[in-house]
Amino acid sequence: MATYSLGHEDAELARLEAQADFLREPTRVLLEASGLGPRMRVLDLGTGLGHVAAAVADLVGPDGEVVGLDIDPRTLEVARARTEHLPHVRFVRADVTRWRDDEPFDAVVGRLILFHLPDPVGALRHHLEAVRPGGRVVMLDYDIGGLRAEPGDPLTDRMAALVMAAFRAAGADPTIGSRLQGILADSGVEDIRGLGIAQYLASDDPVGPAMLSGVVRSLAPVMVAHGLATEADLDLDTLAARAADSLQSAGSVLVPPILVGAWGRRP
Repeated sequence: MATYSLGHEDAELARLEAQADFLREPTRVLLEASGLGPRMRVLDLGTGLGHVAAAVADLVGPDGEVVGLDIDPRTLEVARARTEHLPHVRFVRADVTRWRDDEPFDAVVGRLILFHLPDPVGALRHHLEAVRPGGRVVMLDYDIGGLRAEPGDPLTDRMAALVMAAFRAAGADPTIGSRLQGILADSGVEDIRGLGIAQYLASDDPVGPAMLSGVVRSLAPVMVAHGLATEADLDLDTLAARAADSLQSAGSVLVPPILVGAWGRRP
């Protein structure tokens, strides 16, 4: 069964909303480049709060269909509210590694889902069987190895290293974006292409410190449980302000994790 490393508390849902807003434009670019288009029937794996399902719905149009799949009832409630004006979008509560619909899909998509799966190749093989021959497989995921400040500053460097270590301790793969094309190939996908989009945040942009402190807050229980940091070390209540001060003092640009897309077709 798929598990989500960061939980589903209110603070995490708020972080996911902010993250989705930040990823809206690169997600649109990658989905359009992948070949999704009108009248397609598309499965969205790990749909979460429904942002990707809504974006795909715009691409397939009212004559298409989007089925969003997720295990968490709280996020699906938000997703349904977000897309209530889109009658061609529906959601199913089920395990993304096992669920299968009775009807085939023209494409399967997923953003930031393979990251959390213990066997991403196995999951994609499972869903590839439900894609029509010639249909599309489109996966978007993070390469957190790209997270850094330029020039470097000590606080950002330390938090980036902690985030990488905590995801690994939780069983997630923080650099899976760099290997998406190989994962698709191992799953049986052909004619694979890939593209990564990096964004750059100026030293005085409040989005950077908010994003960094938000993911550290969500991962803090993992960090403490695995002895990576103490609550006093993290000092979560002041982390965003300290990160902002650190970036501005160094005049550093924050480079968030790279959003990578890879896509291809079923033979």
